[in-house]
Amino acid sequence: MNYTAERILIVDNNPEIVDVIARQALQPLGYQVEIVHSAAMAIQQVAHFFPDVIITNLTLPGLSGKDLLVALSSQGLDTPVIVISEKGKEGEVIQAFRLGATDYLYWPTREAEIVSSVERVLKQVRTHREREDLVQQLYQTNQDLQKRVRELTTIFAIGKAITSISDQTSLHEKIVEGGIYIAEADCGWLLLKSDQRKEFILSAARHLPKSITDRLHHPWDDGISALVSISGETLTIHGDPLKRFKISQFGKAALVTPLKANKVVIGLLVVVRKTAKPFNKSTQELMEAVADYASISLINSRYFRVLEERARSLQIAVETAQSNEHQKEEQLANFNYQILPLLNEAMEMAAALLIEGKKLDDAQRSQLHTLQDKLQKISGKLLND
Repeated sequence: MNYTAERILIVDNNPEIVDVIARQALQPLGYQVEIVHSAAMAIQQVAHFFPDVIITNLTLPGLSGKDLLVALSSQGLDTPVIVISEKGKEGEVIQAFRLGATDYLYWPTREAEIVSSVERVLKQVRTHREREDLVQQLYQTNQDLQKRVRELTTIFAIGKAITSISDQTSLHEKIVEGGIYIAEADCGWLLLKSDQRKEFILSAARHLPKSITDRLHHPWDDGISALVSISGETLTIHGDPLKRFKISQFGKAALVTPLKANKVVIGLLVVVRKTAKPFNKSTQELMEAVADYASISLINSRYFRVLEERARSLQIAVETAQSNEHQKEEQLANFNYQILPLLNEAMEMAAALLIEGKKLDDAQRSQLHTLQDKLQKISGKLLND
């Protein structure tokens, strides 16, 4: 077993004890060993060497081994300590345990006992570290899960908000706001492809200079989005590579996400951080989810606008037809008003001829009767209509 990662600090001014413990017992096994000759030196060395185990003699010049235990405890250091004592001084060993000692060695002792004591203490250290690592892993996993839940909740809220908006301006602004929030960015904008031309129109922007926001609803090239529109793939870029593009004037890290409809890029959602902190894979996936919601909303909004225009056209056609029908009715009523008196007059003249026309032969009378009948039919039809 390789113990090179485990460090042992020996605190003793007795060269014989130090030689046995360090050179003969521990160093051959690969332990990293540091040696100091006083408790004061040990306290200073702990802050630099970070020992896994301390082996100290209870009898030291100046501060004793027990004083070292008190000093370590007062500084909140929980490094395990093995104390060395002469046989017959069990009372000092007991006091040392009360002050926090982990194990003890009576001197003189054998190398095997030294190794056994150190390994016994290190086993506790390893177990403690494994437990701490497991706790940390569980904590990190819990943090990651909570973060993921917050992200998914946010995505759902943004998606719900975006898909419920039909007003174009409000929709575009909400898409940019959602992108900046999700990506934890400092600014952002939305470019949409023009229906008439192949240019991209600046449709919404947040936290950009006035010189840029004045270009809303006009073509604008940020220097990098056009490349993304060609590839159709999300691009994350930061640091020196970003400096080649005009977009670098807004920050040091950028994430450009295409908005697609049937695999065709219809827009680009861009977010930028002022620092060079790159956008990670998780953020990229979240932005792509926002882009999917945005694409659906933009398409729905366009369909809604087309339906509105079609409804207005139908309304105009109906109103025009109703107006034409009303004009026809007025014309017909006017025609009836003018023609009926003439028909009545013609029928009266025909009746008068039949009564007074003594020189009329039978054929002429028959014709007058026929004319009178037809005039009556015409008059009755006009009155019924």
